[in-house]
Amino acid sequence: MVEKSTRLIVVILVAALLFSFIGPATTSKPAQAQDSVEARVITDNLNVRSNPGIGFPVRGQYMFNMMVRVEAREDVEGNGGLWVYTRAVDGSLEGWVFSEYLDFPPTFIYTSLPIVEVETVPPAGSGDTSGVAGFSLPAVTNANVNFRSGPGTQYAILDGLTEGVRGTATGRNGSSTWIQVTINGQQGWLYHTLVDVDGDVTALPVTEDTTSPASPGQGSTGSVNTPAPAYSAANLGVFSYGAHVRSFNHIGLMQATGMTWIKMQVRYHPGQDPASVAWMIQNAHANGMRILLGVVGEPRDVANGGENYFQQYAGFVGGVAALGADAIEVWNEPNLDREWPNGQINPATYTRLLALSYNAIKANNPATIVISGAPAPTGAEGLFGRAAVWNDNNFLAGMAGAGAARYMDCLGAHYNEGIVSPSWTSGDPRGGYYTRYFWGMVNTYRSIFPGTPICFTELGYLSPEGYGQLPGAFGWAQDTSVAEHAAWLAEAIRLARSSGSVRLVIIWNLDFTGTYGADPMGGYAIIRPDGSCPACNLLSR
Repeated sequence: MVEKSTRLIVVILVAALLFSFIGPATTSKPAQAQDSVEARVITDNLNVRSNPGIGFPVRGQYMFNMMVRVEAREDVEGNGGLWVYTRAVDGSLEGWVFSEYLDFPPTFIYTSLPIVEVETVPPAGSGDTSGVAGFSLPAVTNANVNFRSGPGTQYAILDGLTEGVRGTATGRNGSSTWIQVTINGQQGWLYHTLVDVDGDVTALPVTEDTTSPASPGQGSTGSVNTPAPAYSAANLGVFSYGAHVRSFNHIGLMQATGMTWIKMQVRYHPGQDPASVAWMIQNAHANGMRILLGVVGEPRDVANGGENYFQQYAGFVGGVAALGADAIEVWNEPNLDREWPNGQINPATYTRLLALSYNAIKANNPATIVISGAPAPTGAEGLFGRAAVWNDNNFLAGMAGAGAARYMDCLGAHYNEGIVSPSWTSGDPRGGYYTRYFWGMVNTYRSIFPGTPICFTELGYLSPEGYGQLPGAFGWAQDTSVAEHAAWLAEAIRLARSSGSVRLVIIWNLDFTGTYGADPMGGYAIIRPDGSCPACNLLSR
């Protein structure tokens, strides 16, 4: 925000509305506005000030996702917004904030708000806290950028951010070339040319990081491996990615490529104790990673157990949430009889399981993200019949009709059959069916569940290079090279990050190297049989 050097004198053309002020050095506060609107805070730790300007005292801070009532405005707009007077809906705080960090209803127009005369030049001794601990400024990324653990490219990548991600600048290094920023509860560093800070950067306190950079392969040591902060559904506004792993042997490699998530699958059996998976959660958090657990049972247990089995399953995932799981995927590919009983596949029945599980998870840990079980991408129901398989789009439409949107934070998706660049929307030699294309999947899924974020809990490309002939059912990928496998993965991550719909991608897979039979999982692995990882080299750029 560009500060003004003169007092704003305006006439309020609102009948019967009076504002009064007590001199330039005092707090200015409008009377109750006639026209107001509710808005949502879209950044962390938004400073609420006594007057419109970064030099005025901070009364307190609004947190991410808080609802506030906007009651008045100043008269001059700049830097993409203007200062507005707000009150927290819960009554906890009121004051001035910059409008760019609020999400308004689509029909809202600024001119509907009353204008107030207010002092915008802080007098000497007014309480400007710049340059000291606790002082902060709104910030927003202006390009795709790596969010790092320290002020330098030698530090590990905590996340990959797109243009337009908002946060709070809380510090800088001595030369102001790196800015310390908090985004959705996570603190990290951004290069100064890739982030716009609303105010004087040099007014931020110097908070030079003193920890040692973590190098690939450090594993459980180094500054980046402190436990990850709580990660709730609200944080799905920031894109992140990771990989499905068999072991915890490659944490340093994952962090060096910008991955912040680990996925592991749990095969649930009736009576199983949630504590049986505690080691997965503990290992992930001890290494500074978030963990997604995909929990799937056996089709025979679904067939034999009915509602009682659903209740047991929900109790189990609720217990897993209580242990600190960052995200739980409720089942896996429930549209196939490989994972659900033949003859009983039904989106409404699955939605019942999802609803029970959602309520149990949130009752035990509201911060745990609930992801619906990703269906297998397929158009085979015409060939095999719905007793054995539902097309994923039809299954999702049935879920939507059953009210599933109320019982998920993110819509699960799988994309694992691509043999062309993810940027292509045609040209696959097998035809134009939407599951062949990355954008076909994204556009189809968001059309069925508009407004629900998409989480790819499995996204991968298959290459036989280094292994040999693929089994017949996977012969469609026989000509995919490792170079294409790597390039397409990196491009898919980039497209997902900028899509506006995808919030999480789990790469299928990291290290299932050597498993290459009827189900050639090793061909999907980004760590190849010779130990190399071409995809890692591209992902880390």
